[in-house]
Amino acid sequence: MDARRNPEPFTAHLHFIPRALGRLQAAIVSLLRPTLERSPNWVLLITRGRRTGLPREVLLPCIRSDTTVIVISTYGWRSDWLRNIRKTPDVQVTWGGRQLAGRAEAVEDLARKRQLVTDHPFFPPAPSALVNRVLRPVLVPFLRRWVMPRPVVVIHCLST
Repeated sequence: MDARRNPEPFTAHLHFIPRALGRLQAAIVSLLRPTLERSPNWVLLITRGRRTGLPREVLLPCIRSDTTVIVISTYGWRSDWLRNIRKTPDVQVTWGGRQLAGRAEAVEDLARKRQLVTDHPFFPPAPSALVNRVLRPVLVPFLRRWVMPRPVVVIHCLST
């Protein structure tokens, strides 16, 4: 990856915050699991740890269709879940109360990332259908710029 053409997002330098809050997030996910598993704008993603091979679960805002989940890495390549996907792209996703096997693809091509967010705009910090519908005219131009330094991950579900 050419750092001059595709610099890290500023938020990559703040990655220590979610790492420090990992146990708190795990507790919240555990407590709210039944609700989160059915939420339309969130996905529970299970990857394999790149060093340990152990399952790692993370809650991510997303946009999804019947067979595809799209997520954007706020922290760029510093996100542990993304680095795990780079090593092992086979994942599990939980949504709508179902757990599905999938294969993750990290998209780095700028034209394809822009097309994905144009076709499927969502605002990761506020994953709400209402917010996304109301803000759509503003979201698309913002997202086309916002994804420049960030990987967009497309997860293709293997079974439904």
